[in-house]
Amino acid sequence: MLGVCSAATVTNKDGQSHILIVTEGSDKVELVVEAGATSVFCPSGCFVTMPSGDRETLSGDETIEIVNGSAIIK
Repeated sequence: MLGVCSAATVTNKDGQSHILIVTEGSDKVELVVEAGATSVFCPSGCFVTMPSGDRETLSGDETIEIVNGSAIIK
């Protein structure tokens, strides 16, 4: 069984869902992260537009927490 070696993880610690816009190459998708949920994405680097509108470049091994509508990258 093959697995992903590394990927970014986002955990939504808010009481409402948030949407991240994830761009990998020419593909752009909306990632809905429900309240209290954790999602794994971006295994090989991507650009992400955070709920605040800020855009970040991820290499694929980051941990992101959404708190009070703001994304904190660890």
